Amino acid sequence: MNKKGQWLAVVIIVIGMLMLLNRSINLLTVAALILLTIGMVQVRKGDTHKGYRYLGIGAALLLLDNLMIVFLIVLASLAYFYSKNKKIHLDGHVMRKQNFMARYYWDQAPWTLRSMSLWHAMGEINADLSLSLPEEKQTIVLLQGVMGNVRLILPEDYGVEIEASVLFGRISLNGEQDSGMMNKLVWRTPGYESSEHKAKFVISYIVGDLNISNP
Repeated sequence: MNKKGQWLAVVIIVIGMLMLLNRSINLLTVAALILLTIGMVQVRKGDTHKGYRYLGIGAALLLLDNLMIVFLIVLASLAYFYSKNKKIHLDGHVMRKQNFMARYYWDQAPWTLRSMSLWHAMGEINADLSLSLPEEKQTIVLLQGVMGNVRLILPEDYGVEIEASVLFGRISLNGEQDSGMMNKLVWRTPGYESSEHKAKFVISYIVGDLNISNP
């Protein structure tokens, strides 16, 4: 199947799901689906700024016309977030935050790296680990949400393990990228086991753009 056929199939599946949920397909819903499809195509091509603009507008239209479906998606994301917290055994001292919208810019000045658990409906995270000041020798960072844009810069002398999954969007590792649907990444930096400081990032978004690179 070619690319156009793949995205047409996505739209047909979404329309079918709405029909199964006994939702009438009106012009607002159709416009939202078209914008979401265009946004995913733009993200797949690498134009993330334009892609997220279309995805945001499309999501807003769906929010207006399909409040219950959007609400169920957010609830499902939160449920998965809490189950993941339990699975990776984050203790009581972990910083925990849940926000509808969040922005973290840890790439402009020295910052404290600690174990944390963050969820947001829409978020942007830029983190340069070469500027980080670790609180402990082994850190776990859980990043989850509905829509997210994550940029990680990894220094060569830092041991980092990444488990990432993006239902729609792109995962890029040092210039090599996978985009489209159901993207996953399990990766460790060279020399991870012998590193003095280690950090594990567990990242999961329904719609996301993850970029990992060395400085």
